[in-house]
Amino acid sequence: MTRGWLGGRSPCAADAKMAPVRGAALAGCWVVLSRCRGMTVVARRFGAAAYSSAPAGSSKEGQQEEAIARRRGRTQQFVRSHISPRTEKMAVDQDWTSVYPTAAVFKPDSVPLPIRMGYPVKRGVPPPKEGNLELLKIPNFLHLTPPAIKKHCAALKDFCTEWPSALDSDEKCEQHFPIEIETTDYVSSGTSIRNPKARVVTLRVKLSNLNLDDHAKKKLVKLVGERYCKDTDILTITTDRCPLRRQNYDYSMHLLTVLYHESWKTETWESEKAEEDMEEYIWENSRSEKNALDTLLRIKASENVTREELLASDVVKNYRNSVIALKNEGETENNMSQYKESVKKLLNIQALP
Repeated sequence: MTRGWLGGRSPCAADAKMAPVRGAALAGCWVVLSRCRGMTVVARRFGAAAYSSAPAGSSKEGQQEEAIARRRGRTQQFVRSHISPRTEKMAVDQDWTSVYPTAAVFKPDSVPLPIRMGYPVKRGVPPPKEGNLELLKIPNFLHLTPPAIKKHCAALKDFCTEWPSALDSDEKCEQHFPIEIETTDYVSSGTSIRNPKARVVTLRVKLSNLNLDDHAKKKLVKLVGERYCKDTDILTITTDRCPLRRQNYDYSMHLLTVLYHESWKTETWESEKAEEDMEEYIWENSRSEKNALDTLLRIKASENVTREELLASDVVKNYRNSVIALKNEGETENNMSQYKESVKKLLNIQALP
């Protein structure tokens, strides 16, 4: 039984008159207006005065009957009827591209596969696809099935041009397109489908494909430092400062353009460079060339040979190559032996018996 106080007066009032009201009568004849601070305010359905009841938590029976009354008063238009999932209506030859035309989250009612994912509970099987949040977290490739890719390629074919027949080898491609750009796309499961490493751009180009003279090439090699590989003649520029791949691509092309134009500049102090300041040993007009020619002219003074004839001889060319290798590559065992043999031939020194 639920007891209440007629009128809107507080139950703490000393002169409050109490009128017993049963829970069934409350459910059938009274309407709940509001609840505040554990109190329930009700009124009769047909203009009865307001009624303040005891705290709602004090009578479980009244609450249950009140809930039943609310459910009975609910109209049919708010009751959702059971709808069978789409997987039960799909045909065997269903066009999958109409189910997943674009990238979308996993839809359990649209995928006719018994997919399970998650941690198995009590050594059982992973949870099914219905209501599985793990399948919603990760990106899927249901929109990139082989039939969908074929449709995309057929749609893009009208906007493509045929491959040039003249570019039938890698050498010709490298000749006409000397700059090589390398980027990487990553596929991983995480909070985002974008990987920060995908912004990195690597540019490669052979210096022999650039229009550089001897001075410009040496200056460019000096500017780039370790980015140039002498064995393969390839300059590698890697950019990752900018947040987007396109920005890093533009930055790498800007660096290559700046290096190219800067290498062609000749500063005033470059004309003052001595033989010790050169990046590599140069045979022409060097002391070794002058001393070797003077020595040969004194030895062959009776033969009336000229300097040009001596420079074109095989003996001087062999000595020239051995001196350049010794100066630029260092005093290795092979270079020292070649230098020894070239000096013997230059001075016509025979081995002692």
